[in-house]
Amino acid sequence: MPDSAMWTNAFHEAGPVLPVVPEDVHGIRRVVLFGPPGSGKTTAAGALGRRLGLPVLRLAPRPQDARVPCAGLLELALALPSLPAARELTAGLDEAADRSGSPDDAGSALRLRRQTAALLREVPPMTLVVDNAQWLDPASAAVLGWALRLTPDLPVIAAERTWRPGAAGHWCGEDACAVRVPPLTAPQVATLLSPYRLDPREVTRIHTHSGGNPALALALARGRGHTAAVPIAPDAEDGPVLPPPARRLVGEWLGTVSGEVQELLTSAALDDRPDLDLLGDLAGPAAEGLLAEAEAAGLVDLGQPDGTVRFTASAIGTELVARLPGHARRLLHARLAEASRDGVRRDRHTALAADAADPRSAGHAARAAVRARLRGEHALAAELSLLAAQRTPHDDGDLLTERALIAARDAAHYGDLSRGRAAARLVLGQDTTPAQRVDALIALIDASGQHLHGADELFADALHAAAGRPGLTAQVLIRQSVWANVNEGDPHRACALAGRATALAEAAGDTATTVMALTMQARLQRVLGHPDAETTLSRALSLPRTAPLPVNGTPQHLAARHSLFDDRPDEARTALLPLLVEAERTGDAEATVDILRGLAEAELRAGRCARALDHAHRAQALTDGTALSPAPACYTSALVEGTARRTDLALVHARRGVDTARQEDNRVFLSRNLFALGHLLLVTGRPKEALEALEEVRDLEELQQVHDPSVLRWHADLAEALVTLGHLERAHALLTDTRRTATDLGRHAVLPPLERVQALLDAARGDYDTAARRLTDAADRLRHLPVERGRTLLALSHTERRGRRRASARAAAQSAADLFTAHGAHPWAEAAAHALHRLEHNPPDDGARPRLTRAEQRCAQLAAGGASNRDIAAALTVSVKTVEATLTRVYRKLGLHSRVQLAHTVVPARE
Repeated sequence: MPDSAMWTNAFHEAGPVLPVVPEDVHGIRRVVLFGPPGSGKTTAAGALGRRLGLPVLRLAPRPQDARVPCAGLLELALALPSLPAARELTAGLDEAADRSGSPDDAGSALRLRRQTAALLREVPPMTLVVDNAQWLDPASAAVLGWALRLTPDLPVIAAERTWRPGAAGHWCGEDACAVRVPPLTAPQVATLLSPYRLDPREVTRIHTHSGGNPALALALARGRGHTAAVPIAPDAEDGPVLPPPARRLVGEWLGTVSGEVQELLTSAALDDRPDLDLLGDLAGPAAEGLLAEAEAAGLVDLGQPDGTVRFTASAIGTELVARLPGHARRLLHARLAEASRDGVRRDRHTALAADAADPRSAGHAARAAVRARLRGEHALAAELSLLAAQRTPHDDGDLLTERALIAARDAAHYGDLSRGRAAARLVLGQDTTPAQRVDALIALIDASGQHLHGADELFADALHAAAGRPGLTAQVLIRQSVWANVNEGDPHRACALAGRATALAEAAGDTATTVMALTMQARLQRVLGHPDAETTLSRALSLPRTAPLPVNGTPQHLAARHSLFDDRPDEARTALLPLLVEAERTGDAEATVDILRGLAEAELRAGRCARALDHAHRAQALTDGTALSPAPACYTSALVEGTARRTDLALVHARRGVDTARQEDNRVFLSRNLFALGHLLLVTGRPKEALEALEEVRDLEELQQVHDPSVLRWHADLAEALVTLGHLERAHALLTDTRRTATDLGRHAVLPPLERVQALLDAARGDYDTAARRLTDAADRLRHLPVERGRTLLALSHTERRGRRRASARAAAQSAADLFTAHGAHPWAEAAAHALHRLEHNPPDDGARPRLTRAEQRCAQLAAGGASNRDIAAALTVSVKTVEATLTRVYRKLGLHSRVQLAHTVVPARE
């Protein structure tokens, strides 16, 4: 099955996907795009052809054409029937075929070369695209290669499967630029699959399973009801099988390599962490060449730092394993057990080599799970503990239940919902005690995270099992409190549930559960602005930890979060670092992500941007490598990237977080990601879009009854967007109300950013002296938060410039630039550098701001308010070209370079 028309049509049906052609290819005349079946070469070639701005002539040979001499030349001639040279080439091909059945004789070959070169010279300006070039017959490739050397100005794009950079010269040109079509990123896969309205968790799974191969992602999405949907045990005899379209595509992909390569890759698929040493022991000296062939075909990635061999798409391993009969699979596991140099993996292969009914295999798996857990390999521990439970004889109910509960906890630690459900089913299928039943249900709830379906029934089942046992009931109520807060957006109900859990746990004398309940209660009291929040937290901190708790559910973690809310980042960092060690040691993926996120925010507030980036990247990588919801990590990535590195990438994270939270109905992280989105839109000069996002944050926070303004700092940004767009009275009302609430609650850390925006409001009303005093005072109060201080100094520079105090403006901008540069806040450093450049290179002749005409002033005000050129043209009843010319004059007169600078210089028009 060719990977051209069928999959190209599928891409168009599924909606737009960003082109995957690198920008640096632009301007190069000869390009070879290569990649595996379904990778989007046809789409990429079309995108590149359109970018060149010329008509495209597309040839698309098929597999059967590869065996027909000069089939490609004939297709070229027939595609240009109106050209005399094309008719001459067609006649030459017919004559050669009539004479000898092939053009192999020297005379015919020379004549065809001459005729082809003449045709290529005669064609009008165009781009020649040869799709599926791996099926271009050798005779046509030889003739085209010769003719193209004589027409160096003709752009040619060849799309094929496995041509590697550095290989011997290509027929389209010895200097051809070889470009591997890269896989789609997770956001691009989400865009591709958006018409299917999949759960974000399922989109993440499909991205991993497809490796970003667009055709494979579509095949998996269309067949998501197939048995391959939940690969719990990929090497079990009844393991998953891909949907038929996906099997066909992966089979075509595997068909690009030899049988020996496929055999070696099958061994790799049966090992959870295959490395070069293991595969070298299995295949001997031939391993290196076989793996190189697999890498060239895009099947594996050999560039892992730890020497492991990773499938580019996990579906490849799934298909290889599914092809093996059960007995062959067990024999191969036995070979792997002999070859393995790692004891845990040797036990794993030994267990899988044994018959499933052999109880000794369960023992091997259980022992290996313990060792994997101690080594911190928690994904492997989750697999092995479930395997141990599944292979435990059903007549040994106590042992089966014990092992299944361990498996459920391992799955919960790693956020592995598939294995969590399988383990819970084993427990619930036995004659278990209420405590065991509740334990299994709680583990299932914990493994589900934000993906809990049928929550009401599950909680009702757990409460029924816990009836009459206050300690167990309290544990269920704590989880129900989390659900009420995050998914129902009802912190009052959540706080009441946590209070009931506290009372029940204290009555039962269950100290560990009491600590958890008090911590949850304190968390919600802080959100609601309750005066007892710190008292409740102090009670939780004073109790001993008599049993292990989820690290992100400890009072120590909440105390660190409160330190962040109160702008004490160093105190938060000191508290979070030991918690990170504990979370990683226990293998709790969700807790580890939460601690890393907290550390990223603490380092960012303290101005240590490089460290913040490192923590945010680790949190994002762990999230994307597990089954956790992307929304929390996306929020942190958006904030950190936008401050420390790239606002465009930050916007991608924020939008992904918003989309995920909406689909999961996670109101808490919908607010957070919308806040990040609004903040980024505001600082990149899009105040109208920012206002829309930030007003939704306000509405959500009101709906969720969030009263404490320190928990999520959206108020200042919303007020700034209102000021920028000229809604001065609304901004004043918001600032007044927020300042009053913060003062009443003692949240003094909220006040300096509010003062910064109040100063912008003063400046918008023409009171530059008051604005400058406010900003100077606010900057002095933010000395422990360098990025916030720099942002305030930059606002001071803009204000002083508008007040015609250029020396003060220059000093403030220089101080801001120094702060941003020293602390690695690169986007802000660039903004400060622009401000300095404007001040140093565009001084007014007479010390006053250049005067704008009435038309220029009105146009500038509308642009500063966020209106597009088309909107301005409609408002002023002029053409878009007139608007563009007017704004060019405005920029020149005011010494500006962008709308962001214009928004800081001109008072926007009021709506």
